[in-house]
Amino acid sequence: MSVNPRSALWVPLFDDLADPLVVARLAAEAEETGWDGFFVWDRLTWPAPVERVADPWISLAAAATATCSLRLGPMVTPVARRRPAKLARETASLDRLSGGRLTLGVGLGGDLYGAEFARTGERADDRGRARMLDEALEVLTSAWSGRPVRHRGPHYVVDDLTFLPTPVQRPRVPIWAGGYAGRRGPLRRAAGLDGFFPVELRHPEQLAEIGETIRGLRPDPAAPYDIAVPLRPGADPAAYVAAGATWCLTEFEPEETALDHVRGVLRDGPALPAPREATVSAGGARRD
Repeated sequence: MSVNPRSALWVPLFDDLADPLVVARLAAEAEETGWDGFFVWDRLTWPAPVERVADPWISLAAAATATCSLRLGPMVTPVARRRPAKLARETASLDRLSGGRLTLGVGLGGDLYGAEFARTGERADDRGRARMLDEALEVLTSAWSGRPVRHRGPHYVVDDLTFLPTPVQRPRVPIWAGGYAGRRGPLRRAAGLDGFFPVELRHPEQLAEIGETIRGLRPDPAAPYDIAVPLRPGADPAAYVAAGATWCLTEFEPEETALDHVRGVLRDGPALPAPREATVSAGGARRD
């Protein structure tokens, strides 16, 4: 059985792209050109020369109304700075608006660029945010079930609330965990979810090691699973696909958000190798 790797654009919502109408038009063009996905950064700020920043959820909603088949999502949203009950409503609404096309990328976030946590009074230590993320994911998955949520944890309380309507996708919206490629904690978290998005991936051999580790941590290693890798425009993805990547995300640096540049890369179309055999997948069959 062969597996078709999929392609997506991964864009910062900065400056020329800090306009939901522009993002919606780009997403529509991406769908027409043959891209499979359109993912966006979730940031409050970024150091100069970036000046303008858009909200990811409003931008994704605009993109959802302008497209029919493109998979959409934040890559990644720092869950610890969001209330999980509110995020449950947002994600279910966006999944319904898009007809079941949301992929939720989650991660810790951090203060490395722009110090947005410290400057807004959010918790800045990684371990604390990791605990908040894991607890919030429990709330989210419970909320998406449509059954009453009764949660009382160290960080969040949801006292007998039912979240309806539920997302279109069942049993839940797919969740990809982002994390640094060399750290065990993110891999452990990702193994219990639907995909992994490695940060600072150095080479294809490292991706193969990541896939092997995640397989060993999953209850069912053969269940559908995605590994998404960010690649520079024009990079040959063949070695990463052979090492187990199911998605290749064409990435843009914050200084490369000029609309003409992004549109030029978009119109060149995705560059993907021929389908690979599923037996070499790092995490099992891909999710449709």
